[in-house]
Amino acid sequence: MLRADGITVAYGRQRVLRGADLAVAPGVVTGLAGPSGCGKSTLARVLALLLRPDAGRLTVDGAEVHRWRHRASRDLRTRVALIFQQPRLAVDPRLTLREIAAEPFHATGRSPGPAAELAEDLGLTSELLIRRPHEVSDGQLQRACVARALALRPRYVICDEMTTMLDASTQAHLIARLEAYRRETGAGILAITHDEELLTRWTEPSGGPTVRM
Repeated sequence: MLRADGITVAYGRQRVLRGADLAVAPGVVTGLAGPSGCGKSTLARVLALLLRPDAGRLTVDGAEVHRWRHRASRDLRTRVALIFQQPRLAVDPRLTLREIAAEPFHATGRSPGPAAELAEDLGLTSELLIRRPHEVSDGQLQRACVARALALRPRYVICDEMTTMLDASTQAHLIARLEAYRRETGAGILAITHDEELLTRWTEPSGGPTVRM
């Protein structure tokens, strides 16, 4: 289980989170809803080991996290993947979509062979894979980001408003692909969105709960 207890985060004098609790169980989709500015994205970054909280405790499958970002152990870092809301802010604009999807393999010294297969599963053709971010749509770029997130087969996938900027067809395709991944691997998914209808459709198949901030 990916579990946050009593998470508190402040940016300067502004406290964004105060004693937040959340648990993401393997094999189900947990929903997280709340208005803009309530700290959902901040909590997502803490859960993904990208932001050290000012107070609180984070555990991944029973192992307490003491180090963050690149200081965290590779084992813990690769168990949790984060898909951001704005793909253009989450990629290196100099890389092709193929290179974006393969980033985790290069970072861990593994063969990038499965990257192209993952990208194809997400609807990226060989012609799209050689393009750079400025040459593709937001939806096509987000597909590459999802491929990157799933590359190392994480045990938990955090989707931080990942469908907000996408058309209905791309939105449905990416959610279906993540659902297939969940069923195949038993991974836990945290679906963060302010779209209540989408959240209901996403969490219902697995019987997962929805937490509101």
